[in-house]
Amino acid sequence: MSVNLWIILLGGLATYLTRIGGHIVLSRFDSIHPRVQAGLEAVPAAVLTTLVAPAAMNGGPAEWSALLVAALVCLRAPMFIGFVAGAAVLIAMRHWLA
Repeated sequence: MSVNLWIILLGGLATYLTRIGGHIVLSRFDSIHPRVQAGLEAVPAAVLTTLVAPAAMNGGPAEWSALLVAALVCLRAPMFIGFVAGAAVLIAMRHWLA
């Protein structure tokens, strides 16, 4: 087996173990402390921020346009539709501005 295949397999195993590990640990408790629950509920927003912030700070007109369109669409439509709209604008703007 090639080194790349081993890296992919071990990366997949590590990802699986970390995900199932969190589930196993939390399933051992009858109830979750409200602070832990609040922390777990904040994770999606934190991840989204780490993805959006670099594009907002270091991006150009294409990235800013995509962020604006995605934000506006998400006000009225489901988040997935906003993501698709932002991605479409980003692709189109990068194509037109290149």
